[in-house]
Amino acid sequence: MQALWIVIAALIMAAGLLGTLLPFLPGIPLIYAGYLFYGLVTGWQDYGLRAMAAWGLVVGVVTFLDLYAGSIGAKKYGASRYAVWGSIIGAVIGVIVGNFIGLIVGPFVGAIAGELIAGKSLRQAFQSGRGAILGLVAGNLVRITVAIAMIGAFFWWIM
Repeated sequence: MQALWIVIAALIMAAGLLGTLLPFLPGIPLIYAGYLFYGLVTGWQDYGLRAMAAWGLVVGVVTFLDLYAGSIGAKKYGASRYAVWGSIIGAVIGVIVGNFIGLIVGPFVGAIAGELIAGKSLRQAFQSGRGAILGLVAGNLVRITVAIAMIGAFFWWIM
């Protein structure tokens, strides 16, 4: 029976790993759900509350950073608050309208639009847009790294 629980947890985590690449699946939270599922059905025999609390904190931090990665990157490149908000709004609209491509293009266009609204030059606006893209790339790398670490730790503990 334990093999079945491992397979189900692994499938949930595989969906989570896929979700780190596709914006319509909550990647890291799904991997955490795999931990929860396996822990609940096995009576927490391989890991306990401390591991769940630690991973829960990591999930919260990564989820927060993921939502704001583009705006953080834009801010590092000197963006105004208009560009930061434009990047956040662009990310939300981009995901809704254009899925994966929209997630990349949305913050870029949003940051540029925000800077232009703020009265900045086109050059400064593109600099902020570039920062938004770099922030997104950094956020994606962190998210993928955390996903792999979470899955690796899970299999380490259960084997």
